Amino acid sequence: MNDVIWKFFFGNVRISKNLILLLVIGGLYAISIALSNTFVNIYLWKQSGEIFAIALYQLSSVMTQPLSFLLAGYMAKKWDRIYSLRLGVFILTAFYLTVLLAGDRADQFLVLLGVLLGLGFGFYWLGYNVLTFEITEPETRDFFNGFAGLLTSFAGMIGPISAGAVISWMPESDGYHVIFFISFALFIAAVVLSLRMKHRKAEGPLQVKLAVNEWKQNEAWRRVLYSHFLQGLREGIFVFIIILWVYMTTNSEMALGAYGFVTSGVSFLGYFLVSRFLKRKDRKKAILCGGALLFFAVFFIIFEPTYVLLMLYGIIISVAYPLLLVPYMSLTYDVLGKANQAGLLRVEYLITKEWFINAGRVMSILLLLVGLLLFEEQFIIPVLMVVLGAGSFFIYPVIRKVEIPHTFS
Repeated sequence: MNDVIWKFFFGNVRISKNLILLLVIGGLYAISIALSNTFVNIYLWKQSGEIFAIALYQLSSVMTQPLSFLLAGYMAKKWDRIYSLRLGVFILTAFYLTVLLAGDRADQFLVLLGVLLGLGFGFYWLGYNVLTFEITEPETRDFFNGFAGLLTSFAGMIGPISAGAVISWMPESDGYHVIFFISFALFIAAVVLSLRMKHRKAEGPLQVKLAVNEWKQNEAWRRVLYSHFLQGLREGIFVFIIILWVYMTTNSEMALGAYGFVTSGVSFLGYFLVSRFLKRKDRKKAILCGGALLFFAVFFIIFEPTYVLLMLYGIIISVAYPLLLVPYMSLTYDVLGKANQAGLLRVEYLITKEWFINAGRVMSILLLLVGLLLFEEQFIIPVLMVVLGAGSFFIYPVIRKVEIPHTFS
């Protein structure tokens, strides 16, 4: 009976100890982020009262990440990729500690907080992505990416609703401080767990120039990088505007938590179904469907973003993201795996990928900041959401001609 249950949920995938450890570490990270990251934006907005201020905080973060990825890559090559992941978690604990210590004056440190967040994300995700590439194989990547998304969705279900309840029940900003402290503790737990992972030093010096040259010579890799730029173009403003709109519409942390619970519940089911049943031959169809849904969902909210319409939007994108991201990330790693000297330059290729994503995010937020200076907020934000939201729709045309090796089908 146990074998039947295992096979239903996991199929015939062979799961290693390191793969399990990486999933658990990613799960702890996801819970911590789900608890606090949403509410950091609200906490800072309540102090500043301006979307411009939150956009500046986000810009500081995404502009720091390219340098952070470069430094993390140097650490991964000289010492170990696990050290990069651990340092990222340590910096994120410093971020939450700074928010706690700043208290009601946190909005005076927007740039510093953004820089800390960007450094933490850069070091963490470089280490995590390198480990993902090393630990997974072509036949396990859809499972890993899907199950990682499933854990993230589960964290998104329990995190915001729990945080919203705590913040609503406790007086003034005490609830925020409790939630930020819990995130701090969860990051420490992730560091401790990482001590059990096997060390493996990458070979050779950091050679980013060689990876950049691959962009010029390898059409498949070039198309993948362009598609990541488009992904970042959409993510740049959507990652915080929707959260702010939900809170502005309801003026309730509990309502924001409920939004996270419902949308993450749908996403949880979506990631399970996609990771379990999506065939490799159907990857591109899934990417097309997911990207189109993400784009068309925008039209539900740009005219009158009521709580009901925002919830409907959230449900639609929660169906779309698993369809897009699971095959999209697997395709990315498959193309990377076939790149010139992929084993030797895996760190450099991942740095290049993240640079393209962050270039999209930076452009997105810069357009918002300039737009807010020139136009009314009520006009420019919906316009930019349509223009930038189209990024997800154009991912498919960009990667359509990327060939998936027959050995993976």
